[in-house]
Amino acid sequence: MNKSKRWSIIAGVIGAIVIVILVGWSLMQNKQANNANQASTEQQSSAQSSKRQTESKDKLNQEPLPQLSEDVTVDEAVVKMQTTVGDIDIKLFPKYAPLAVENFITHAQEGYYNNTSFHRVLKDFMIQGGDPKSAEDPNADDLGAGGKSIWASGMHQNHKIDSGNGFKNEISYSLYNLRGALSMANAGPDTNGSQFFINQNGQDMTSELDASSYPDKIVEAYKKGGNPNLDGNYTVFGQVTAGMEIVDQIANADVTTNQSGESSKPKDPVKINGIQVIQSAATNE
Repeated sequence: MNKSKRWSIIAGVIGAIVIVILVGWSLMQNKQANNANQASTEQQSSAQSSKRQTESKDKLNQEPLPQLSEDVTVDEAVVKMQTTVGDIDIKLFPKYAPLAVENFITHAQEGYYNNTSFHRVLKDFMIQGGDPKSAEDPNADDLGAGGKSIWASGMHQNHKIDSGNGFKNEISYSLYNLRGALSMANAGPDTNGSQFFINQNGQDMTSELDASSYPDKIVEAYKKGGNPNLDGNYTVFGQVTAGMEIVDQIANADVTTNQSGESSKPKDPVKINGIQVIQSAATNE
């Protein structure tokens, strides 16, 4: 074997060794990064779990539960949602969801919801409205993507509350997605705009929740229906006090598939003629 050929073989072997070392180092770095990401995820998961469990059962049972009372207190507001099939009376809870209530009432008073429709209805689940596009065309294909909060633009603009992606969730141990609860629709955490939904499901849902994480009276209330799987992810800010038969009628409408393939688009959408503020909440000012 001549000298140049020997050096060529040696160089090849050295090159192969270098490649093996580099690949091994790269894999080790990736493994460390993956371990770091996994640890971070586990820490976040642990922190979230800890946050959910901060309220003991005894403390949960001491929380005020305004949805369960038929009375309207001075710190609650009352609205009448006037639809084309009848009225729905709702009391609102600014003490626990001040942003959601202010946003809803201001939109109502300014006629933002006038002639909009319940564009998404799911029997034994909920009815959803509040998209201003539905006032222009209640059968439009893209309904569900429209609407903004009062702080996104215009005379109430406040980018500290809503930078353009929606305002924050307001989750309370006092409010739950019981049957008749009025909640904000969203596209993820802290993306609240103008759309809302009323929980319509009337089936016993106690088997779907962890009783240790709920006040006893709320567990009992879920026997009458609601959607406990939504708790913690959607802001509850009101409760229907009269007109649930109207909600049921809307939810039982004939539907077709919407643009995303969900069977929730009403063939004959029910419209909201307007929302009248019957009582404003008292303030300490």
